[in-house]
Amino acid sequence: MRPGDRGGPYNDYFRALNDELEAYGPMRPVMLIDLDRLDHNIDVVMLSVKRGGKQLRLVEKSLPSPGLLRYIANRTGTQRLMSFHQPFLNHDAVQFPEADILLGKPLPVRSAELFYKTHQGPFDPSKQLQWLLDTPERLQQYLALAKGLGTRLRVNIELDVGLHRGGVGDLAVLGQMLTLINANSQHLEFAGFMGYDPFVGMGVPGILGSPEELFAKVMVIYNRCVDFTRQQFPGLWREGLTLNTAGSPSYRMHEQESLSSEVSVGTAMLKPTHYDLPSLVEHVPAAFIATPVLKSTGAVNIPALDGKSKVFSWWDVNQRETFFIYGGNWMAEFESPSGLQSNGVYGRSSNQEMVNGSAAVGLRVEDQVFLRPTQTEAVLLQFGDLLAVRGGRIVDTWPVYT
Repeated sequence: MRPGDRGGPYNDYFRALNDELEAYGPMRPVMLIDLDRLDHNIDVVMLSVKRGGKQLRLVEKSLPSPGLLRYIANRTGTQRLMSFHQPFLNHDAVQFPEADILLGKPLPVRSAELFYKTHQGPFDPSKQLQWLLDTPERLQQYLALAKGLGTRLRVNIELDVGLHRGGVGDLAVLGQMLTLINANSQHLEFAGFMGYDPFVGMGVPGILGSPEELFAKVMVIYNRCVDFTRQQFPGLWREGLTLNTAGSPSYRMHEQESLSSEVSVGTAMLKPTHYDLPSLVEHVPAAFIATPVLKSTGAVNIPALDGKSKVFSWWDVNQRETFFIYGGNWMAEFESPSGLQSNGVYGRSSNQEMVNGSAAVGLRVEDQVFLRPTQTEAVLLQFGDLLAVRGGRIVDTWPVYT
């Protein structure tokens, strides 16, 4: 506690982080990963996965750091990853040579070609990689690629289970794709299905159906595609197919069904603000942006208004103190100290953002402002190495994907 303070601007948790960053931090914007909180979230996920009798696949785009992924993989015991971006996929193949990787979206065939051109190391794509495909036309393109490379591609078919963001929703189309795979077994292998259903747990308006009703519809579609494949293409069906489903908002609901073999989870491990959902109430925020205060300039003062700016401070007590932080304009919400806000009149800045608060905020120059990201996949990539903290102390640094 500072002399004359009655605890300063933070609660105990953020006070410890502020003290640690003041002593050992780089005094620039950083992304903190709280390992104690992350451990809690991992354990919540694994209890659910075990109750459902499934496997866990980690969503790499939402946890875009090999060190972070490896930490979670070690604690969960999974080697299954979901990748969404060709450069990251090439990194995954090097960083996790034992992994089983499923693409999370259909990539242009040129991206797949670039993967093979730049792939190095012992990772064997013909056994460890599943390309997600969504149309007969794209499947034809990938078949041509496989023939050109003289290799065999594992094909996982994207199902539209209600998200309506592409994927197969018509059994006739599914039949076309399975027929093509069946006729080209030298170059194509059916690896399973992926049905992404985050809307089930995202809290859609009740008039559209309860989570339970939406989930039931998802499983009807998934079951229909599985039954069709088993009946019409029995030669393609086998034990060990990847029947992937869920997503962070909906993974818990899949404890109720035994059809799928695995659930995908990523963002729930860190719980940014857009994932403050009823379905994730047991999860806790585990990622925070921290950035130092560069300047403290008193009451708000808008360019060109000068003395007239006093009206803002008179009207709103939360504009009686002005701070300029290092960086800003992130996809994030102020977390600590409480009562901070951006200034819409002055405007946002990615260099030195104006932040206002009341006199009670109590921030000083080189104190930290803490924010919670609204999402993880893009925001975690903006700060260089992640700082892993435990018990309020920096214990590791993890580079992010590039």
